[in-house]
Amino acid sequence: MTRALLLMLPLALAACTHPTPESSSPSTAQASATTPTRSASATNIDATVLVGHHWQLTDAVTARGEQRVEALFPSPGKALQLDFADGRLSASGGCNGMSGTYTIEKGTLNVGTLAQTQMACEPKLMQADQAISTALSAAPDISIENGSTPTLTLRTAGGDSQVLTFTGKPTAQTRYGGTGETIFLEVAAETKPCNHPLIPDKRCLQVRELQYDAQGLKTTTGEWRNFYESIEGYSHESGIRNVLRTKRFKRNPVPADASSEVYVLDMVVESEVVQP
Repeated sequence: MTRALLLMLPLALAACTHPTPESSSPSTAQASATTPTRSASATNIDATVLVGHHWQLTDAVTARGEQRVEALFPSPGKALQLDFADGRLSASGGCNGMSGTYTIEKGTLNVGTLAQTQMACEPKLMQADQAISTALSAAPDISIENGSTPTLTLRTAGGDSQVLTFTGKPTAQTRYGGTGETIFLEVAAETKPCNHPLIPDKRCLQVRELQYDAQGLKTTTGEWRNFYESIEGYSHESGIRNVLRTKRFKRNPVPADASSEVYVLDMVVESEVVQP
């Protein structure tokens, strides 16, 4: 029985290409006297820093700093996150993932229509989806302060103006260099014992590589093998078979007793409960 199909495979394959950004017009709404003033740095967005980091929400307050926007913090251990790549912005951390095209014009972030998955979750997560969607659709001012830990700030205007602060975490592309190679891996529901010179009683993921054509039809299925390394961003759950879209990078330099390759989770394409 399939537990969850997060995204259809053709969409997952299409996401490997570079979509053409759509342009959208800045908001024409007149700013009120309480609208935050755009900072000079807001007009100078370093695109390399913007796309080279995952932006995790660390603070969100009303424009005067009088009240925290609680709807944007649905779970203590899970932050809302923005990612910018190939002319698209994606948001995650609530109930549904959402994505849309974006442009930045004179320090204003203009986001196109946001498409999102259609899952139902607890009310707090659904409210977080609505809150982040509203903020992104409001043509907020955007600024970045670069440093050892960069920060991104979004400032919305109007009667419900807010200031959202995000902390940057380097992406795998930034950490390992290059864009990585897209690899689809099927991960079996159960791990198996495998020999490792440094880890007694080690159990390995069982994986096989899959290849698809442009229509999403499977063309090649590899052989099952022990997977000694971990997949960054992926936590295996016993009894669940997954198909993952990953990015494979080359390590340079290669750490001692580690593989020369590293796999980073890009998307869970399919999850299925496997009966014992």
